[in-house]
Amino acid sequence: MRILILGGGSIGRQIAESLKGEFEIVIVEKDELRAQSLTEGGFNVVQGDFSYTATLLKAGIDKADAIIITTRNLDTVKKTVYIIRTNNRSVPIVTLLPDDMPKETLEDVILEEFEKEARIDYGIYPQRAITEAFLRTILELGEKKNAVMLFKKLQELKEKGNSILILTHDNPDPDAISSAVALSIIAQNAGLKPTIAHGGDVTHHENRAFINLLGITMRRVSRGSYEIRKNDFIALVDSQPNGNITVLEKEDLGKVKIVIDHHQVFQQIHELLGEDAFIDIRPEVKSSAAILTEYLRSLSIIPNEALSTALFYGIYTDTRRFSKLSHVELKALEFLAGKVNPELVDRIEHPDISTETAEILARAILNRKQYKNIVISNAGFIRSRDALAESADFLLRLEGIDTVLVFGIVEDSIEISARTRDVRINIGAAMKEAFGEIGSGGGHATMGGARIPLGIFKLARDKSSLLRLAEEAITEKFLQALGVKRD
Repeated sequence: MRILILGGGSIGRQIAESLKGEFEIVIVEKDELRAQSLTEGGFNVVQGDFSYTATLLKAGIDKADAIIITTRNLDTVKKTVYIIRTNNRSVPIVTLLPDDMPKETLEDVILEEFEKEARIDYGIYPQRAITEAFLRTILELGEKKNAVMLFKKLQELKEKGNSILILTHDNPDPDAISSAVALSIIAQNAGLKPTIAHGGDVTHHENRAFINLLGITMRRVSRGSYEIRKNDFIALVDSQPNGNITVLEKEDLGKVKIVIDHHQVFQQIHELLGEDAFIDIRPEVKSSAAILTEYLRSLSIIPNEALSTALFYGIYTDTRRFSKLSHVELKALEFLAGKVNPELVDRIEHPDISTETAEILARAILNRKQYKNIVISNAGFIRSRDALAESADFLLRLEGIDTVLVFGIVEDSIEISARTRDVRINIGAAMKEAFGEIGSGGGHATMGGARIPLGIFKLARDKSSLLRLAEEAITEKFLQALGVKRD
């Protein structure tokens, strides 16, 4: 590729140095001493005024694949663009322009002055470029600040203890699991011994495949267990102590020193945990995995193929297959590019479905009840909580349906999963409004969940009546939260 650089001053020389060895470079420079210096530096130089036709023809304008104009003199730029277009109509032109002048304006000026259309392909605005460079630097400093603060906190903890328990929410998904693994790597680099744990079950067949194929080790812990007591510190990832972690008792909260999440902020979290805790909660980010990837990048920790694939898949699932990405996700994906195993991703995304999940999905389809464009379905007594989410995802694909709620009774609680594609609804807020006072509820704008303890009703002998009463109450509260009148 042959590139003409018009002007061998500081800008032109730096561009030439950057492109040297990659492309065929020809520099056009008017000043004799500067031209000689460039020649001695190993560059192909044509001495002369590039705003003259003869000079550009001598430089081989007709053979150029791109032309870069580095002067800031607007009159020279106008004349040079006119000459280029007179002799080469198709070559791409890149030129410096004043910040207040769009390239289209300069094209109009050339047309008026020289009576010839002269296309400029790319305009570079120096002041704007400098401002954007400063902004990028400030953003990078902000990213590094969070990562450095986290690592400093881990080092402080190492001076007081050795072990840290990294807890996800009770039924972890790929976002929570991959984030926990990434934090464990960072903790190891700080000298701590991490253990990843959760309080519930991993029953979703996709999540089980995720753990097995990527070789992730997680422990299930129970409320008041020795596993929680024996660790010096606790970190919460992709979860907050407001209902989605049931294994922590009040006295355990004093050991919680790290909270990393992308869900809605728990208002009293500082009062609950103390001012010395490291807390990074960003509701504007769509996945915790992206936040953890940012930490790895800022701390210069290169994840291996398994962790890169895990983080990639965590971002993939929590952004609804990359349909909603913040700038943090975009930078994370750029960092993970080339480190992900696509075959593993495909095997995780398409695992075999269990018989139980198929049965729950069948019941959810058969038991669905429709209220305008809303479907509510009772899956009955189940063992796989994650199958509710799969059922909700499936029912949302039904024609004419934009909001779905599926519930089932798992042991001593009613588990609820909801989905929506109605832009007027924040399903996480609706779940909190509907079920927050009698249990716990929350989530994102498009997906949410809730859990309602059965209490003394778990002793009921008539299971069919229990299901019927639960369905009545859930339907009433959910429709009320959505502002829909029940027919």
